[in-house]
Amino acid sequence: MSGVAEKLSKAEVAELRKLRLEAMNLQAIEGNPLDAEDIAMFEMFEREGWTAEQRRAHINALARALADK
Repeated sequence: MSGVAEKLSKAEVAELRKLRLEAMNLQAIEGNPLDAEDIAMFEMFEREGWTAEQRRAHINALARALADK
């Protein structure tokens, strides 16, 4: 990959947002809704057009930081 960060297209972001909202509904039905912090993170991913790899790296970094505490 070049020095330019890869971004998703608006159509890809819209599809992922639709899937996220469906998943959030299922999580709520299961009694395990996303909290405001999680929702904000996924909205940021959408706003920035992050790829799955970028999202995964961010979440892994958060998990490592929590594990190191």
